[in-house]
Amino acid sequence: MSAVEIEIGERQKHLSLLLVDDDAELCGMMREFFAESGHKLDTAYNGREGLASALRGGYDLMILDVMLPGLDGFSVLEQIRRKKNLPVIMLTARVQQQDRILGLNSGADDYLPKPFDPDELLARIRAVLRRSQGPTLQSDATVTFGNISVNASTREVWSAGAPVDLTAMEFDLLELLIRSAGQVVSRDEITALLFEREATPYDRFLDVHISHLRKKLEGGRNLIRTIRGVGYVFTGTP
Repeated sequence: MSAVEIEIGERQKHLSLLLVDDDAELCGMMREFFAESGHKLDTAYNGREGLASALRGGYDLMILDVMLPGLDGFSVLEQIRRKKNLPVIMLTARVQQQDRILGLNSGADDYLPKPFDPDELLARIRAVLRRSQGPTLQSDATVTFGNISVNASTREVWSAGAPVDLTAMEFDLLELLIRSAGQVVSRDEITALLFEREATPYDRFLDVHISHLRKKLEGGRNLIRTIRGVGYVFTGTP
């Protein structure tokens, strides 16, 4: 199966999602958005109801607001992590850095501040699901893909046995592509996740980073393939 066929197959997959948020208007808008995208979104309006729904199972991913009546999002997440391995993206209207750190340390897979663009949320959902289903980059282990070795904990990379000096952005880009190995990652998704903005038709910022990354890795052009009009795919296998 080609990389493009993999990408098309992924986009056609119908996801079953759970949104826990006490904003009824937001929940209604998100139900319509995901329905138009071919996905099913169930909603819950308080922490206890959301926890019960999540534990009943059947969801691919949970979108969880921090500020909830009855049981806050951090408490819901803590109880879920004791019983289920369910991917969770947290939402919050609060902007304090410690809230984001607390959420990620509590086991959230990603964190998105309000207000947010629904397309960015969908991109983050796809990225989280790819990471959960793709190659595992264990925090304390070095994973090898052909001539390339990566340690996610130390953020070190070796190419043909020699250390590679990557910028922080280049490493983040490589890690994102590796976690989606064999699957196309669109330009829109990369731009939203790494650069936290929307891609524009004449934006060459991503191309520059890809070019630098390829030059630093042996066989980089074959390892990171361009899918014209779509994005990039990492072809290495662990």
